[in-house]
Amino acid sequence: MEALDRKAMLGPKIRRFRTDLGMSQTEMAGEIGISPSYLNLIEHNQRPVTVPLLFKLGQAFELDLKQFAEDDDAKTIAELAEVFSDPLFRDQPVRPAELQEFAAHSPNAALAMLRLYQAYRQVWENARTGSIDPGRDPLPDPGQPPSPMEAVRDMHQREANHFPELEDAAEALWQEAGLERNDLFRGLTLHLFKKKGLAVKVMPVHVMTDTLRRYDPHGRRILLSEALLPSGRCFQLAAQIAALADHDLIETVIDRLRPDDDETRNLLFVTLCNYFAGAVLMPYESFRTSAQELRHDLELLRRRFGASFEQVSHRLTTLQRPGARGIPFFFIRVDAAGNVSKRLNGGGFQFARYGGTCPRWVVHEAFRTPGQVHTQIARMPDETTFFTIARTLDSAGGWHAQLQPQFAVGLGCEIRDAKHLVYADGLDLPKATGATPVGVSCRLCERLDCSQRAYPPLNRTIRADQHMKKASAFTFEN
Repeated sequence: MEALDRKAMLGPKIRRFRTDLGMSQTEMAGEIGISPSYLNLIEHNQRPVTVPLLFKLGQAFELDLKQFAEDDDAKTIAELAEVFSDPLFRDQPVRPAELQEFAAHSPNAALAMLRLYQAYRQVWENARTGSIDPGRDPLPDPGQPPSPMEAVRDMHQREANHFPELEDAAEALWQEAGLERNDLFRGLTLHLFKKKGLAVKVMPVHVMTDTLRRYDPHGRRILLSEALLPSGRCFQLAAQIAALADHDLIETVIDRLRPDDDETRNLLFVTLCNYFAGAVLMPYESFRTSAQELRHDLELLRRRFGASFEQVSHRLTTLQRPGARGIPFFFIRVDAAGNVSKRLNGGGFQFARYGGTCPRWVVHEAFRTPGQVHTQIARMPDETTFFTIARTLDSAGGWHAQLQPQFAVGLGCEIRDAKHLVYADGLDLPKATGATPVGVSCRLCERLDCSQRAYPPLNRTIRADQHMKKASAFTFEN
């Protein structure tokens, strides 16, 4: 009930919900037992939405109250803040309260503004770098997403990284194949042979080279590299099963998400196969129960389910089943140079769409001591506080270390949920003592005294002083 208590002013959301249903204020007011005039005041945030009233809404319209009460405008507001921090708007500063009002009262206009800015950024980047493919129109269609990868990330974000159809399919596979946790690879191999007549063969690295999995339809085989660890072999087999046996189901999910082009559609298909594979390795209810029982000890969870650290971390972000939710985690994967290859907002944390991450964030420290779990209490400029776990990933398998990409993952949640994590034991969570001041990214952060800043804020003018040097790389005009 914390979400219900924390967000009482839900008027614009109720208005959008009512209009989506095609109901008048009089009709909805009659359904929940209040006067139309009182509903009008609620919709204009002149009256708070009380918890009893939310229960009436839930009963009358079969709402998931926790999900309805969550602040789903936070991502839009964070992206709008990033847009209006651009130097393009330096002479027209927009206050946070204005952004909140814009997102709440004009959500479609806000999304249109974000789409327009994305198109502007893409044109600007093309013009600056000159990296224009001669075979393509140098000016992107403003109606298209900036890149297939960003488009797929946005689709996962809109679904809260939870796909019920794939969860059901994974559970059905366990029942149909009679899978057992302690012998999952053998169970998946037998299932593929019985249902599809496919043999599974583990091949030497010198044959597979840098390929981890290959489906050979003519030879009726699935070839796996010996470089894969046991968790990777199970994951790759499950992903191939999804591509073969659940192809139509995945296409149905993709149709619902409505990608704009074939490139995005194909990338989305692969990511959904991987989602299915994670659900097979870590079945929803048993994994959620184990996470609670083990207090989210990632090392014990990976051993119990025969999964990798990354697979377990990512799976924790998918536990969004109505009535059986886990902690809302955010997730990120970076390389040693700070490039972000995976990210998912969650628990109120918002990543920057343009640019990297804060250098003070603990995920970057993980590379100093590979294999060790790092923790951090991080406080954002708006005083919201998060708890983060970070660790480097183990190598994928047996080839030479020089060929192995190095990644670290960060998994975090709001400080109020940290009490459910074994990694937070012994910390003074209510006071968040010793919290590290961090930002979303250097270009958006207003912490002007930061000595680790890589770039100046977008909306600040640099002052070069010939007679003074501070610890920070930049000083700014007042």
